[in-house]
Amino acid sequence: QVQLVESGGGLVQTGGSLRLSCAASGSILRTYAMNWYRQTPGKQRELVASSTSGGDTNYGDSVKGRFIISRDNAKNTVYLQMNSLKPEDTAVYYCYAHIIKLGSSWPETYWGQGTQVTVSS
Repeated sequence: QVQLVESGGGLVQTGGSLRLSCAASGSILRTYAMNWYRQTPGKQRELVASSTSGGDTNYGDSVKGRFIISRDNAKNTVYLQMNSLKPEDTAVYYCYAHIIKLGSSWPETYWGQGTQVTVSS
């Protein structure tokens, strides 16, 4: 079995910073994409930032220049450094990973449990 465990959410003031972490564990053969999404009540989950195992990254327009995604492939861990936070960044942040399990030939999608980020004005 494969699990994604997130940490690092919390309450921060406008302009502050937070760093989220997401560690994948279990019977992992290979990890491909590791991304961050966020969701607020009544809205669809949106892509915040994406990363490939090769180091390519991409960001949603609303976070470009403020957030940085990085990963440690040896630890199957992805990070999201969030700077210059705004109240509109308030959401539950979810980690996503595309992983091939040991004994499997095809990648599967996994989600973390979500971590709340609240930015006060």
